[in-house]
Amino acid sequence: MFIADYDTKTGYDEMFSREGSARKSYHFLKSKMESLGGVELIKRSSSAEKALLSLGITFTLYGDGEQQERIMPFDVIPRIVPNEEWGRMEKGLKQRILALNLFLQDIYNEQKIIKDGIIPRDIIESSTGFLKECIGLKPPQGIWIHITGTDLVRDGEGTFHVLEDNLRCPSGVSYVLENREVMKRTFPELFDKLNIQQVYDYPYRLRSTLENLTYESNPVIAVWTPGVYNSAYYEHSFLAQKMGVYLVEGSDLLVEDDIVYMKTTKGLKKIDVIYRRIDDTFMDPNTFRADSLLGVKGIFQAFKKGNVALANAPGTGIADDKVIYSFVPQIIKYYLDEEAIIPNVPTYLCSIEKDLKYVLENIHNLVVKPANGAGGYGMIIGPKASKQEQEDFKKLILEDARNYIAQPVLNLSTVPTLIADKIEARHVDLRPFILFGKEVYVMPGGLTRVALRKGSLVVNSSQGGGSKDTWVLG
Repeated sequence: MFIADYDTKTGYDEMFSREGSARKSYHFLKSKMESLGGVELIKRSSSAEKALLSLGITFTLYGDGEQQERIMPFDVIPRIVPNEEWGRMEKGLKQRILALNLFLQDIYNEQKIIKDGIIPRDIIESSTGFLKECIGLKPPQGIWIHITGTDLVRDGEGTFHVLEDNLRCPSGVSYVLENREVMKRTFPELFDKLNIQQVYDYPYRLRSTLENLTYESNPVIAVWTPGVYNSAYYEHSFLAQKMGVYLVEGSDLLVEDDIVYMKTTKGLKKIDVIYRRIDDTFMDPNTFRADSLLGVKGIFQAFKKGNVALANAPGTGIADDKVIYSFVPQIIKYYLDEEAIIPNVPTYLCSIEKDLKYVLENIHNLVVKPANGAGGYGMIIGPKASKQEQEDFKKLILEDARNYIAQPVLNLSTVPTLIADKIEARHVDLRPFILFGKEVYVMPGGLTRVALRKGSLVVNSSQGGGSKDTWVLG
């Protein structure tokens, strides 16, 4: 069953070198897996799946007019990151968050980065994530992005790149925490022998991050969910429970005299801090989308007056725009006077004439994505698309060039993955979670998403992907 037939020559493998020898950080894991044998490994994998099923760790998949609640697929072979490699990634992520926070503060206030010609004004103002209503905002402590999930990929040469930023409502941290607990039960002997950095304190750190947004000594905090039909509802309820705070929907809240209250059986209770898991424009029908049935009338005004803190602050979606992403190295240089520690993936902007020409001529070799897309939807992977699909996509690009970016197809790194009764290479990415409170904290590891379909580069759970536990060795 095991490692003898494992293919290590198709790109960068996290566990094995191209010559087939295990990397130093994986020596003990490889030895342990070989001593267990295939039958025992499959048995433990089955036990892990049952444990996750009993915990009810689900996400909601939408399609064909229906919604299906599913268990997130989980693979028991972990992804390991050596401490020295993690140290550089941690430093690079902190650098990125600090620069993006300064960018948000600037773009909604003095707009120096536009005046100095670093980013064209039309690029900013044409973004669907740029909210004119947020101009002049100064959130508590000057922090806009309290919770971030940054997607990283390692290319075929082993170099990490930032694939995209997720600053509005990043999801997936509940899987990180639950995966770790299941792995501890499944392989306790590995945790006894390896110095694996802990992640269990994330809910405590998240609560501290939220408490930092108010001067109240015992603040009332709530997680604001769109409701049970949201794809990440499990995570919303999980985090509220772990933090010991309220879980609310828009119908549970009301605003009176610019103060936000929660409705309770004992009357109204003032809310000080809200961790929102609802998109910006659905928050307040008085300010943004008038048709929103999820929002709370007047909550944006309450936020502007400093009567409630919102995490993340409204307006952060501008930094999730994949066109803005292409400028992040310049943003880092402009605000911090530093070179980006973790590079971007090379990116072509279809709104730029020479880039557009290149993309149209080379679409068969590129990945083309909508600037504000998510979940692996609405994009094309050129080498895997038919001629007709490529031509159809060219028409979409020409109809709205500002809305598309293109990147080379990266041969994402692979990790050994248990598929039925075999161990095969599968492509992965990594989403570390970053908290910005009194200081910037990067959770050691994060969510490793794995493309379970052979050869697939799309790791999203909505597209058939699963997850792995990620170990940062001390």
